[in-house]
Amino acid sequence: MLLRVALAVAVLVIFVYGLVDVIRTDGRLTRGISKPAWIVVMIVLPVVGAILWLLIGRPRGSSPRQQSQRHPTAPDDDPDFLRNLEARRRNQAEAERLKKLKDDMDAKAKDDGKGSGKDKHETDEHDNDGLK
Repeated sequence: MLLRVALAVAVLVIFVYGLVDVIRTDGRLTRGISKPAWIVVMIVLPVVGAILWLLIGRPRGSSPRQQSQRHPTAPDDDPDFLRNLEARRRNQAEAERLKKLKDDMDAKAKDDGKGSGKDKHETDEHDNDGLK
């Protein structure tokens, strides 16, 4: 009785492991037949399909997890990083340009404010008609 339960559990574990491994593997890396065909084989022949997958169909030398977690080794190899870097540079240059324009406008407004007040004051004091 215990032997039957252990055998059933072992068959179930092999089947589930093989099926999950087929599903997680990239379809271009399967060997023998296509990925959907491997899934059909696994469902129709659970134990035999899993054993065949592990012996024949599985990609050699690397697991699916290692293939899906490829990252650039350096930031200059990552196009997203470079795109972000260029956008940040442009935003910073635009912010500096706007700040310079604002400072120029403030300085001009300050000069205009002083100049027009002085001109009006001088005109009032030196009125040619003597009328105020």
